[in-house]
This record gives sequence, C-alpha cells and structure tokens, in this order.
Amino acid sequence: MAQPLEDLTAIVTGAGRGLGRAEALELGRLGARVIVNDYGQPGRDGSGEASAAPAEDVAAEIRDAGGRAVAHLGDVADHEQARGLVELAIDTFGRLDILVNNAGILRDRMVFSMTEDEWDSVIRVHLKGHFNTTHFAAAHWRERAKATGGPVHGRIINTSSEAFLAGSAGQPNYAAAKGGIVGLTTSTALALAKYGVTANAICPRARTRMTEDVFAGFQQPADGTLDALAPEHVAPLVGYLASPAAARVNGQLLVVHGGMVAIAERPRIAAKFDTAKEVFSYQELDELLTPYYAERPPNETFAAAEVLGLKHG
Repeated sequence: MAQPLEDLTAIVTGAGRGLGRAEALELGRLGARVIVNDYGQPGRDGSGEASAAPAEDVAAEIRDAGGRAVAHLGDVADHEQARGLVELAIDTFGRLDILVNNAGILRDRMVFSMTEDEWDSVIRVHLKGHFNTTHFAAAHWRERAKATGGPVHGRIINTSSEAFLAGSAGQPNYAAAKGGIVGLTTSTALALAKYGVTANAICPRARTRMTEDVFAGFQQPADGTLDALAPEHVAPLVGYLASPAAARVNGQLLVVHGGMVAIAERPRIAAKFDTAKEVFSYQELDELLTPYYAERPPNETFAAAEVLGLKHG
C-alpha cells in the first residue's frame, strides 16, 4: 500500500533534536525522502561548535527504518546556506515538495534588560531562517508550475509558538519572531496558492531542550506511557499537513500538543465605537473607552488563548 508521502521530498530544519527530529522521522515513516538539516550547535542559545552529528544521526535513523535521507549541516539564517539546502534536495532527489521550518534558538531576557545582539540573533534564526528557506522553495515551485503549466505539490509547515498567542514576558524577541512567522505564513499562503502550494503554521507544545524551563514543573509519566508533552504528539499533524490530503488547508494556524489539535481563528472585533462628530476628541474617547476597559478583567486581552486552554510556551 502506498504511503501518503511516497515519492515526495521533504526538508526539515533544526531536525537534529527534539521536535524537528520527531517530524523528520515521521515524514520518513510516511514515505518521504528527507533532507535532515541541523547546524548542530549544542547550546539552545546558538552557542558552541557546529557539528554534523545530530543531523547525520537522524538521517541514519530514517535509513535504518528503510527510508531515504541525507544530512545537511547548515545555518538556515544564512541566505546562501539556505539556498544550498534547497539545492541539495533538488540535486539529490530531483525536486522539493515539503518544507518544514523548525530551526530556532533562545536568548531570553526581559525587554528592559535585553541586548541588541540577543534581539537580533533570535529574530535572525527564527524569522529570517523561515524566510530564507521559504524564498528558495517558493522560487522552485513557481518555476515547476510554469514549466508544467499547472499546480505542483508544495507544502510549507512553519513553527510559531503560544508565546505569540498568549505573550511571554521574558521572551520579547522570541514572541516577536513567532508572531512574524505567522504573518510570513499567511502572506506566503496567499502568494503561492495559485501554484498549488500551501503554507500553514503550527504552535506546538512539546518538551525539548528549547522548552525545558517552561515545562520544568510538568513531570513525565512514570508508568511508561507517552509523555503528553512528547514531540511525537506533534509530528503526525506535520505529516498530515505535508500530504495531498491537506490540499485545502492553507494559511492556517494550528495549536497542537498531547493528543489535541486546535484551529485558531483570526482576531475578531470585540467592540466598536463611532464618533458623534467628524473626528474623535480626547474627551469622547475617554468617555467611551475608559468605562469599557474598567468593566473588564486586566488580562482579557488574552481571552483567545484562554479559550484554547493555553499557557506560555
């Protein structure tokens, strides 16, 4: 019986550990040929010597299970290295069909203490890294669609975070990057739909080295059952979004963890006020808005996140 992703080629960035590793293994299990990308730095802040070992180990796992995979050591935040990653997929397997953007680092600090470098480095890896690979993959799919005269199978799955949805006081750089990724995703979805390409974003909740502090108080089950925060709960959704079955899923934001998938809607208008004159005055705005907010809890801004049962992460 044919696998859902048979004869399709996928790139997974940041796939040497944690969430990316689980996603790469799942795509391989579903029949995809996988390019396993990881810069291989040991520090979650992007520090340490780069190593090919994490990516090579995951590629070997896929091959040992009967799949096809090659490793790529490269920094996706570097424009030319991202080009090389996409070219590796095309040169090795003839084309690219699936792009999973997962690579990221953390450099947490309160906004009043954060340095320029801490801001720039996180925006660079998360947001620019997503753009770089998307740019080259999109160009490839556009060329293929023009050459064949019809739509192609192209899937982009980007990684956002609940830090964007619910806020995260100690992660202004990370939250901003993850919010930017959602904007990049919806823009890309609109731009590439006519070529048969979809772009979606996920907000995963998973226990990895990136989130070890966030989930420090959540104990892993001692009875041998699968941890509710295991990355393996997230990977199947990525496999589905990468498949032909998800052709109508485009420009969406999905929260996923522990056997749950929630589809987030775009923000809704909570209230509307019209001026009684041609232009609002300060006094009129004070009379309208101050009572409105005085009657509401201070944290109602995050009502959408509360409805989903979300916390920071």
